[in-house]
This record gives sequence, structure tokens and C-alpha cells, in this order.
Amino acid sequence: MSEETHWLSTEESAAWVRLVALTELLPGALDAQLLRDAQLTHFEYAALMALAESPDRTMRMTALAARTNATLPRLSHVARRLEERGLIHRFPCPTDRRATNATITEAGMQLIADAAPGHVETVRANVLDALSPEQLGQLYEIAGAVLTRLDPEQRLTATSCQFSEGPAVARAG
Repeated sequence: MSEETHWLSTEESAAWVRLVALTELLPGALDAQLLRDAQLTHFEYAALMALAESPDRTMRMTALAARTNATLPRLSHVARRLEERGLIHRFPCPTDRRATNATITEAGMQLIADAAPGHVETVRANVLDALSPEQLGQLYEIAGAVLTRLDPEQRLTATSCQFSEGPAVARAG
């Protein structure tokens, strides 16, 4: 450890405080809309989206935990709730009986399809519409630089997301 602390400059401190405020406020805004419209938390929505986007709409629970940045106990608790609602189905992995797989059901697919338009509107209203095209590019670059340090193994799909060369494709995030 360094003998002398490298304190934040005024600019660094101001940027840091704003980033912390953003990370505190945005999850609540996302949860509020999803809870209202789909009775899902943003974490539950992210887990369902990860399953929906995976091959055969199925993942090992350990892979889903890594993809959603969750501990296995947290994910198991959430998966139990989603399974009780008929949104996912868990079953022993056919290639490794010690592992458990999860698959999204048709009801789960329908719920995220129904929730996606409101979620996208919330993302736009709270973040994207506040930015110019130049700022959007800067946000992409800044988030990528920080994610490279926080997620060097690219466990989260966000780490490897790329801007498209052509027109933007509407996706739920």
C-alpha cells in the first residue's frame, strides 16, 4: 500500500459523487417500472433475458449466476420465485447430474415480451433521452473502460456489447 494517499481532485470527486448517485438512483427507477408493469425486479428481468437469449433458452444455474453477477444462493432464491410463477423451469443438467439447469418457459417469454416496451421507455426517459449522440458514444466508451477493469473475464454480456455499424436495433436491456 502506498505511503501517501492520492486524494481525488475536485473534478474527480465531483464525477465520482455523480456516478455513485446514478448507481443508487437508476436501479430504483428500473425496479419501479418493472414491478408496476410485470411484478418483476430488474434483476429478475435480467435473469429472464439471459435465459431467453441463451441457446435453447437454457443455462446452467452457475452460468446464469455469473451472467447476472449474482451469488448462487441469491440466484437460487430468485429462481424459486420465478419457478413458482411458472416463468422458468429448473431441472438436473443431463450431462452433469451435480448441476442444475434453468430454462425460460413460454409464460416467461411472454412476460418479458410484454414488459420490454415499458422497460425500454423507462431506459430512454431516464438515461438515453438525456444524452446527445456524442454523449451516448462517450458513455459507451467510459462504461467500457470501467467494465474492462471490473469484469475482465467478460462474464456480463454488457462487457462485450458493441455499437452496431448500421441503424440501432431496438432491444430490451
